[in-house]
Amino acid sequence: MIIREFRPKDLRKVYEIEETSFSNPYDIEMLKHLFDIGAGFLVAQVKDEIAGYIIFWIKEENQGHIISLAVENSYKRQKIGSKLLDASVNIFQKFDIKRINLEVKTQNKEAIDFYKAYGFFCDEKILNYYENGDNAFRMSFVCFDEF
Repeated sequence: MIIREFRPKDLRKVYEIEETSFSNPYDIEMLKHLFDIGAGFLVAQVKDEIAGYIIFWIKEENQGHIISLAVENSYKRQKIGSKLLDASVNIFQKFDIKRINLEVKTQNKEAIDFYKAYGFFCDEKILNYYENGDNAFRMSFVCFDEF
């Protein structure tokens, strides 16, 4: 498996993963737009297949934001999500980002447990965060420089 930068030819597969992973997925035009405006966009490739992706950016000064992270169902539980997260954290650290935030549905126990195991913590509950009225937790991760 390799982690590499997203290429436009990856868009269809990334969208398929997005669509099967979330009840309110980003549409394909939004994914393309995020790439076009320069959001960080990495994919995990196993042989010739896209197994997962992560989209992230610097939201505010000194704060990173994970926009979306998903892994193809057949590749779950193989540390692909962790490796994608590692790669984005490394990029954030190169830009001296010390705090990374994300939002996750309060009902998404699998994702919440994944992020907590990585070192994220719940900051706050955001009511009606999603278009369908679902609530979210804002989760944060504080980066430390390695010596």
